Amino acid sequence: MKKISLTAWILIALVAGILFGAVLPGPARQMAILGSIFLRLIKSIIAPLLFGTLVVGIAGTGSVKTMGRIGGKAILYFEIVTTIALFVGLGAVNLVQPGVGVQLQKGATGGLATTSTSISQILEHTFPTSIIKSMADGEVLQIVVFTFLFGMACAVLGAKAKPVVAFCEALSEIMFKYTGYVMYVAPFGVFGAMASVVGEKGLGVLVNLGKLVLTLYAAELFFVVFVFGTVITVLRIPLKRFIHYVREPFLIAFSTASSEAALPIALENMERFGVPKHIVAFVLPTGYSFNLDGSTLYLSLAAVFVAQAAGVHLSFSTQLVMLLTLMLTSKGVAGVPRASLVILAGTLATFNLPIEGVAVILGVDTLMDMARTSVNLLGNCLATAVVARWEGVDLSVPPAEIAA
Repeated sequence: MKKISLTAWILIALVAGILFGAVLPGPARQMAILGSIFLRLIKSIIAPLLFGTLVVGIAGTGSVKTMGRIGGKAILYFEIVTTIALFVGLGAVNLVQPGVGVQLQKGATGGLATTSTSISQILEHTFPTSIIKSMADGEVLQIVVFTFLFGMACAVLGAKAKPVVAFCEALSEIMFKYTGYVMYVAPFGVFGAMASVVGEKGLGVLVNLGKLVLTLYAAELFFVVFVFGTVITVLRIPLKRFIHYVREPFLIAFSTASSEAALPIALENMERFGVPKHIVAFVLPTGYSFNLDGSTLYLSLAAVFVAQAAGVHLSFSTQLVMLLTLMLTSKGVAGVPRASLVILAGTLATFNLPIEGVAVILGVDTLMDMARTSVNLLGNCLATAVVARWEGVDLSVPPAEIAA
């Protein structure tokens, strides 16, 4: 009998969680503990895994110039794709107009901050004051910045740094093995997360504000098929193999609505796909702050949705200014709970739109978060392949262990 894959178990757990939540909502609410345990285990992986893989990757290149070139290409790609995502969201919400006829609910904003973050604050927050504190707080971008500089120092020192690099190589291998053990818990975590959401909100969460949800899903699907599809075709990235290696992290991101939950297995799978370690270890975690394709698409769609629901007409020029604002303020917020809603609330306040619009969206935000988070993850996996192809790596040839 063929062994059931992890992907299949996650899908089974996803469906079982929805059914359990619908049939037994009381006990289902208690299942949230399973999702919490899984996420806590995942968070314990991220800091040591990023540190180990990135140090080994950078030290292995032995070239500061090479990593600078890779970083420049990654940032350029991030900005182009996220800008396209903003315009796709804007086009979808203006075409469908899901906010027309929606009555804004006065009152709560979900306790979200309504002030926007300045560029100087974002830049300052990028640099760590203590790597230990950054690791404890799960600040992915700060960990990347510290580890990048640490790895550069190892590369420059050469032979003197070999013991440290060897330790980091052993650490990364251990953490990949550790990730494999944690992945056994993934189906239970997915089951608990879905059961608790459906048990608490009911199946109504799947249909309430359906026009908005369907608009978002259609826009995200359009973006994946046409934008990502074009990138894959132009750069000749092998589609079937790419899908094979991203499906598990994609499903984990979708079902848990957490990019962090999918990061360890995404790092491992993209390396197995054929992307060099130093590219995967740098581009993938950096993309968590600078390449949030699904979230930026959602933000432009949701902001105009609130304006439509409030009966406020936004001129095309105002919408363009809003896009520019979102492009800047959506950076550096990975890992913040309900980060997209925080940014949305700040944007609404900036453009004098009713903050109560956030309360309307909160009812179905979990469902929309699943879409935007999984597209974020997919976009970052693709970004590693794009930079690899840009660096001349032939991804059409499977790695030796796969061929064997």
